[in-house]
Amino acid sequence: MRQAFQATLATPIAVLGIATDAKAVTRVRYLPSGTPEEAPTGPVAERAVRELERYLVDPGFRFTVPLAPSGTLFQRRVWDVIGSIPAGQSRTYGELAQKLVTAPRAVGQACGANPIALMIPCHRVVGGLGTLGGFMGRAGNERDDATSDLFAWERAAAPGHVYPSAIKRWLLTHEGYRFGR
Repeated sequence: MRQAFQATLATPIAVLGIATDAKAVTRVRYLPSGTPEEAPTGPVAERAVRELERYLVDPGFRFTVPLAPSGTLFQRRVWDVIGSIPAGQSRTYGELAQKLVTAPRAVGQACGANPIALMIPCHRVVGGLGTLGGFMGRAGNERDDATSDLFAWERAAAPGHVYPSAIKRWLLTHEGYRFGR
């Protein structure tokens, strides 16, 4: 784990693997539950962990740790626009596509290629009717009531596995997004 990440952080949704260079966060990945938590090995990783912990307490918290996502120019343009979506709000793939003068599918592909999960909030991009939609969407087996155990059916299907749809749902609910509006 040390080679791939400069810190791992257990959260209610998954263990987060945090990779950094000397100046910025370069990658955040959702790792399977049971992945051991590892203390940060440098100042950027330490700051990232502190900010992620703050976000988990205050969903309106805005990350300030420097980010250095690796991607194409187009992907970085999409991620910049996504980064401007406030907590508790969402935009559809179509809205972003219109703003970027591209196709919704291209926006979805850029979301799927996001190397800095959570900090670049692709979870705030939803389908046209407010559904999870796109690369993180999943047909069936979804529950919209925020009081249910969002992970129960997924844990039963494959314990320890990371399910993007459940993570996206948890993050949106955590930020105050209301489904079915």
